[in-house]
Amino acid sequence: MKKQYQWILGACAAVPLFANANFNQQSLNAFAKDTTLMFTSEDNFFGKTGEVLASIALTNNSNVELPKGLGDWQIYIHSIRKIAKVRHPGFKLEHVNGDLHRLIPTTEFPGLAHGQSIKVEFEAAAWIAAYSDFMPRAFIVSKQLQPAIFANTDTEDLTQFVTPFTRENQLKRYNDPVDQTVTPTAAIRFEQNLAVNSIEIKDASTRIIPKPQQVEFKRGSTRLSNDWHVRFSGRLASEVSVFKEDLAEYGLTLAMQADHIPLEKGAKAIELSVDKKLKDAQSYTLNIDSDRIRIVGADNAGVFYGIQSLLALFPANANNEVVLPRGEIKDAPRFNWRGMHYDNGRNFHGKDAMFKLVGQMAKYKLNKFHWHFSDDEGWRLEIKDLPELTDIGATRCFDLQEQTCLLTQLGTGPFKSGSGNGYLSRNDFIELLKFAKARHIDIIPEIESPGHARAAIKAMEARYHHYSAKGNLVAAKAYLLSEATDTSTYSTVQSYTDNALNVCMDSSYAFIEKVTYEIQSMYREAGVRLTNLHFGGDEVGHGAWTGSPACQKLFEQADNGVAGVQDLKPYFTQRVAQIFSRRGITPGAWEDGLMYDATTPFNREEFPNKSFTVNAWDNIWEWGVADRAYRLANDGYQVILSHGTHLYFDHPYEAHPLERGYYWAARATDTQKVFGYMPDDLYANADVTRDLDPIDNLEALVGRALPQLEKPENILGIQGQVWSETIRTESQFLEMVFPRLLPLAERAWHKAKWEGQTINKAQRLEDWAQFAATLSEKELAKLDAAGIGAHLPVPGAIIEDGKLHANSAFPLLPIQFSIDGGKSWQTYSGPTSVAQGSSVQIRTYLGNKNVSRITYLPN
Repeated sequence: MKKQYQWILGACAAVPLFANANFNQQSLNAFAKDTTLMFTSEDNFFGKTGEVLASIALTNNSNVELPKGLGDWQIYIHSIRKIAKVRHPGFKLEHVNGDLHRLIPTTEFPGLAHGQSIKVEFEAAAWIAAYSDFMPRAFIVSKQLQPAIFANTDTEDLTQFVTPFTRENQLKRYNDPVDQTVTPTAAIRFEQNLAVNSIEIKDASTRIIPKPQQVEFKRGSTRLSNDWHVRFSGRLASEVSVFKEDLAEYGLTLAMQADHIPLEKGAKAIELSVDKKLKDAQSYTLNIDSDRIRIVGADNAGVFYGIQSLLALFPANANNEVVLPRGEIKDAPRFNWRGMHYDNGRNFHGKDAMFKLVGQMAKYKLNKFHWHFSDDEGWRLEIKDLPELTDIGATRCFDLQEQTCLLTQLGTGPFKSGSGNGYLSRNDFIELLKFAKARHIDIIPEIESPGHARAAIKAMEARYHHYSAKGNLVAAKAYLLSEATDTSTYSTVQSYTDNALNVCMDSSYAFIEKVTYEIQSMYREAGVRLTNLHFGGDEVGHGAWTGSPACQKLFEQADNGVAGVQDLKPYFTQRVAQIFSRRGITPGAWEDGLMYDATTPFNREEFPNKSFTVNAWDNIWEWGVADRAYRLANDGYQVILSHGTHLYFDHPYEAHPLERGYYWAARATDTQKVFGYMPDDLYANADVTRDLDPIDNLEALVGRALPQLEKPENILGIQGQVWSETIRTESQFLEMVFPRLLPLAERAWHKAKWEGQTINKAQRLEDWAQFAATLSEKELAKLDAAGIGAHLPVPGAIIEDGKLHANSAFPLLPIQFSIDGGKSWQTYSGPTSVAQGSSVQIRTYLGNKNVSRITYLPN
């Protein structure tokens, strides 16, 4: 790049543009635009297990020089790994809060002129083995100028600002103990895929997901077209309305007719009815004959699920006419709780993403939508009379005083236009409630508390300042969640120092009551009953409330059951449970929010609620608390299995650095792993440790006897989870959830014959092969038609004897290859000759848009 110069009057030489210590807006923007900032994971083995050496490299390609020594500028980065220290004398490191850190030049800063680079190594917690461990939108600030984002980091293509992971000490998490992770290559995938591809595919076109209890197809087929009718009893008007929309997606506009009106002679019809003689709630029968399709449900939900099974038999490309196999289905759900949890408190992905998720949940017979709408990084629901919750709490930007927005986090960057900002309006949520109700889905909102409450805390502090300025201290304190004189110090897992609402202040409970009231009023306006409300309860920072005067005052009061800090969580839980009980609402919490210690749940009899649901998530086998699900069920809580090792969809699909997601519970969780989860025998899921060592004896690993389940009636069902720290866009969110939501639905609805303490692995592989082929045959295409680009598995491939051999983890999924560097792609249909020394690229694909990551040969 040519240097640009400005001439100074009277000078006989040119100097670089903006070669001075003080930025103006033009020079700040120019510097950030043309200076690259690159992150590198240098060494996961450099220190103790759980420590990483990483670096930031700045290369100045701009015409703005940073002079030596102290400057009036700072660089802010988002780092989910808390940085302990920098290894460069020219910078001082400050942790701001959460993931936000800043680098400040010292007197020893060497300067950074045009064409120069500087590398700053830093030590951080945990390990960095994936691109998504680094966050985008690093920025530079100076004085009161507008911040400027380093342009190469202002992208969702993480390879633009993260250097490649190639060495063992980058790809593996640690070496003591040995991390046995093997980074997949084309050849490794090919070998892994051989077993599933050796199985004969029998029923992909007629396979229903989730699998019904009984299916018997007969000879012959039925042709469904627009000359058919839909006859229904009056109580099924809502189900018929949704059915009509679904049929229209296939070009079918059938006449809808109440069942008291007789059909014309010879007319063909889909008949929908309810028969209470069917014993099991939500059960149904489906019969397909030549001129009649009969769906009979035990209740309205049963009819709806029968309709979904009928639609599941439709080919993905059907239009105006559908050919269906004749036969009979008898079906009922395995569990009543078939759930999906969605966190958009961390990053908001838009209204449409929520409707897409709920719509697909219904198609696969999931019925509980756990909406995690609040957390440290955001509050995503408009609450009447508390506008600060969304005015402040729904937006992140660069405002260190947090008077206009929350502190920027998770790669949002310094501007309100950054990713992750937004919320659902009251009307949006009412619309979503109605949409979900019509599809037999209950929405369970989560008011995250007492920890993970920073968005609410900061919003209510802003409210306090607003009313205090007006002299109205009563209003200012009404919903305050924090205490200005609290000297407690703590740091959470996510590196927050101020995210626990004060459980000793009555205003905290007034806040919860107010939000609960407003949520309940939205449900009533939507014509829906609020039956369950989750309050979180998890991950309160150790040390919270220890310096609170309000808590000290509470300890001094007699006969309140609170003698010290350790009594505060059960005290908080009891007060919230009482609020919910008065309103007829079942409370829910994460498991660690209901534990005195690792193995002792809160006394269930202390809570007035008939039911109390708990999500059991922590089944990291070697941590020794995976038995909490059974302990809580045995103690009278209603348990939803939500286990991290199999049911966390924010984890990567495979142990490859280019795969998005956290990997604290499992190094990878692919679609097949979700399919293999066995909810009826928790301990049978103990396969490997986080080090990937096989688990042969779980009790020996834990070091104590494990309780057995004494009250199986208290296991309500299972639920998938997606947390959104690394998920900033709608497309990223949908790719992380789909297709893993489908095997979740399979296990929630259907118990497979291969399940049990002694797993029939051959039978499981056969079942998986048919399931995966069904994904390829029709389900992925249906998702694509609904605007959902599901994650496609990267194919396996080898070159042997001059021929390319390729396969996929999903049998029948099309594969493409390129031998010209990706300029053109050919469909793989079998072993193909390639020239010796060729560089081959391979990918799976679906239609023209959705393709997998590319793998390369030679590896």
